Amino acid sequence: MSTAHVPHSARDDRAAFDVIAPRYDLVSGVMTLGMGEGWRRAAAEVADVAAGAQVLDAFTGTGDLALLLADRVTSLGQVIGVDYSPAMIDRARLKAAATHRRCRFEVADVTQLPYENNRFDAVTASGGLRSLDDPSIGIGEMVRVARPGGRIVILEITPPRHLRGLHAGALAVAMPAVVRLLRGDPDAFARLAESVGHMPPPADVAALMWECGIGGIRWREFAGGMATLHHGTVRA
Repeated sequence: MSTAHVPHSARDDRAAFDVIAPRYDLVSGVMTLGMGEGWRRAAAEVADVAAGAQVLDAFTGTGDLALLLADRVTSLGQVIGVDYSPAMIDRARLKAAATHRRCRFEVADVTQLPYENNRFDAVTASGGLRSLDDPSIGIGEMVRVARPGGRIVILEITPPRHLRGLHAGALAVAMPAVVRLLRGDPDAFARLAESVGHMPPPADVAALMWECGIGGIRWREFAGGMATLHHGTVRA
């Protein structure tokens, strides 16, 4: 896929994700202090999809949220997971094959989704909006491809309001250790950790969602603000 229309910060993050992809699940576990699986399950729950639903999972990474959603829509529906990192998509496809789940994974730019308007019953995003120079572009595309009344779910790791120093200290200690253990690219790991600070506060994200056409917006913070889950429905 061409990078011509991808914001500069997103290109940087894509390179970082391509480097980290084989080790991403371990890195994600470090960044979430082992709580990410529970947060993804909460995101799948508020997506509120059932058998037969059509779902898009943006910024799918190695596919964990998409695979949870695939369990809910069953073989009667379809989940498509997209990410701008080919290496991450390769890992997601391997997971789907290993667990015998029906889930399609494609390389795509979330700021220019290759799908028609009003296609999906729900659109989710996990851990990617912070990589965009303008998150409203990504949210706007999520709304465009969702049907009126469809669910929009956004899960992001965020700078915690409580225990901020503890979280930053844990990352400062853990991430270099992971780099040494896995012989990774220290710059790629550093960019990934630093991106946590790029996400706007929850109220600002909710305002962006409203401006993009989403109503009934609610959000929930986990672990003192270490992650935030926003959800709402596309206004008719």
